[in-house]
Amino acid sequence: MELQAMGDGRATLTVDLRDAHLNSWEVAHGGVMMTLLDVAMAHAARSLLHGRTADGPGVVTLEMKTSFMRPGLGRLRAEGVLLHRATTLAFTEGSVFNEAGELCAHATATFKFIHALPTGKRRLNALQRQDDATGDAP
Repeated sequence: MELQAMGDGRATLTVDLRDAHLNSWEVAHGGVMMTLLDVAMAHAARSLLHGRTADGPGVVTLEMKTSFMRPGLGRLRAEGVLLHRATTLAFTEGSVFNEAGELCAHATATFKFIHALPTGKRRLNALQRQDDATGDAP
């Protein structure tokens, strides 16, 4: 999965399907397409803050509804769009297209903005990995 563009409430990702991404009918597994949609919409939700802060806020998916129109084959492109942003929530939609530009799947999702995630014994960890040598996000 590769991020192609992110900004102004939009994000685009692509993936070149491999055998591990395919189901028993040898087309993209629904989970692969849902992951593409989730990541594209999350990046769209965060895109208005892109480059302004290194450590967040991040987003977590609260709900996602997906419809599949046709099998995904070859190189897939996912586009996420921020529809509305509130103080703590982002409302988004996303679409996955095949190489011919045909719509394969569509989703809507709601995300919550967060600054850190509780882990282990409810200790908060930063959302972005830090480079050990520089302290910067990779």
